[in-house]
Amino acid sequence: MFKKISPGQNIEQNGLLDEITNALCMPDSLNTVWRNIPPNTASLSVDALAEIMQRLKAAIFPGYFGKPTTNIDSMRYHLAAKLDSISPLLRQQLVAGLGFGCAGEGLPCMNCEVEGNNKALDFMKKLPDIRHLLALDAKAAYEGDPAARSVGETIFCYPSIIAILYHRIAHALYELDAPMIPRIISEMAHSQTGIDIHPGASIGKEFFIDHGTGVVIGETCIIGHKCRLYQGVTLGALSFPKNTDGSLTKGIDRHPVLEDNVTVYAGTTILGRVTIGKGAVIGGNVWLTEDVPAGARISQK
Repeated sequence: MFKKISPGQNIEQNGLLDEITNALCMPDSLNTVWRNIPPNTASLSVDALAEIMQRLKAAIFPGYFGKPTTNIDSMRYHLAAKLDSISPLLRQQLVAGLGFGCAGEGLPCMNCEVEGNNKALDFMKKLPDIRHLLALDAKAAYEGDPAARSVGETIFCYPSIIAILYHRIAHALYELDAPMIPRIISEMAHSQTGIDIHPGASIGKEFFIDHGTGVVIGETCIIGHKCRLYQGVTLGALSFPKNTDGSLTKGIDRHPVLEDNVTVYAGTTILGRVTIGKGAVIGGNVWLTEDVPAGARISQK
């Protein structure tokens, strides 16, 4: 039991602060919550990753995010400077992420340094393709929403564009087997938009989420080209198989597959490794755990 504070005393005056500090420093209190980072070692930083994302947004959508540019010559200068600033920051975070799960218990080794540098370079090479996909996503948002006045409006205003921007970046890093960072980036988007897309989900071209709040897309989802989801859609797992020791089995395909041109309306839940065939339309508030043939129209009965 801690000491009681007498009237007029504060937490420091009666030694209670020392008691609380000692209790919080006990090994049984610290064992599962303390990450011991050696001095002069780069650590994973949400703030650093947020800064990287801001710079990537400005590089992918110049003029919409970051300082505006007036001509192609200044564009080249600003983009080169932006990319030059992103690369070392990303490399540092990738090395820290590799060190997080390294056998050195948080101390990045030489292999982490080399691998982090290589992953940063490989990611930077993907940026033109990422921009191409995002340009198609913005176009799909404009063409798919009669309320949109321009493609630029969807880039500036639509939470789904922010969510898919973060996802395409996180997914590229996920494909490079970068630890931790893809999930941190996806959770940044989740907190900003209310749209929860696991970085492992594979999403095709011209993807659009209308409104978006409450959408959940699981790790092993595969979504084809020109698919559209509405708010409150869940593409989740039906069950969680366990190993003989009772732990959950990791890495198995457990989420839905949406073929090209599938539309899923608000509030629908699709669970398990089921396939929704090309061109199918799933109405609102439907619960699905079975395959749906191409071109089908599914609604509540």
